[in-house]
Amino acid sequence: MNISFRQIKAFLHVARLGNFTRAAEQMHVTQAGLSIMMRELESQLNCRLFDRTTRNVTLTAAGQEFLPVASRMVQELESSAQYLGELTDRANQTLNVGVTPLVASNILPAACRMFRLMHPEVNIRLVDAIPAQVQHMVEGGELDFGLGAFFKPTSGVELVSLFEYQLMWVAPVDFNAPEGGPLPDAKVIPWSSLIDVPLMGLPPENRIQQVVEKHLAAIGRANEERLTLNNFETVIAMVSSGLGTAIVPSYANAACKRYGVRTAIINEPAASLSFYRITKRGRAEAVLMPDFIDAFVSAVPIHTL
Repeated sequence: MNISFRQIKAFLHVARLGNFTRAAEQMHVTQAGLSIMMRELESQLNCRLFDRTTRNVTLTAAGQEFLPVASRMVQELESSAQYLGELTDRANQTLNVGVTPLVASNILPAACRMFRLMHPEVNIRLVDAIPAQVQHMVEGGELDFGLGAFFKPTSGVELVSLFEYQLMWVAPVDFNAPEGGPLPDAKVIPWSSLIDVPLMGLPPENRIQQVVEKHLAAIGRANEERLTLNNFETVIAMVSSGLGTAIVPSYANAACKRYGVRTAIINEPAASLSFYRITKRGRAEAVLMPDFIDAFVSAVPIHTL
């Protein structure tokens, strides 16, 4: 027996339409060619599948029996072809991801390791840059998505919050706070305890630093002259060396542990901020982006009180 997939598809078209002419049009073959395919199929099955008249075509009893079998065969073959095509697409896929430097060095390694366990065949192209540059590359179609704490909402991008984070005070482990400052073993401190504590920070255009300054303004410390560095990783390293204390996002906890600095969540009032995934509006979602996002969120270090 040598039945082809094309013959089965042709049988289903004729059975559905009840007309050889219209079925031939949908198959993009001549009516004579379609008739030959059906005669060959009937010869292979050793039975007549259709009753033909000048007006219409109907299924015989044998044709009625064969119809669900043929439908199932086509459905299973098409599903298998789609699945194999998706496997091929995944094998050839590259995820283009943009992240900020602190995230790149402290969260991304664990996230990429988890993702590669699920999809070892997928290439990951990473760009670590400031949020404005990541957003520009997403809008320009150079990146599938970006990850970061602050992006500017525009009509050309979609922002999705992935998790909430807080602000965290970091200090050398041997830091001696002034009177009224944070207690040595405190894991949660109020903003008011930082009135006389030496602080370093990021440039004023940094969005997280802008939130920090709003809270410092409430205790009379907004926009002071202080040591300013360009990224949180450097700030934490400087804290570790004893040059002062700083306020950083709580997702920097992994870096804080690596540099061996003391940490405490700041509340009264608490600052709950969103960490975002950004994509270009209207662009088709990368097939494996959800899996990467799941791995990424799982890798985010949680500050434990």
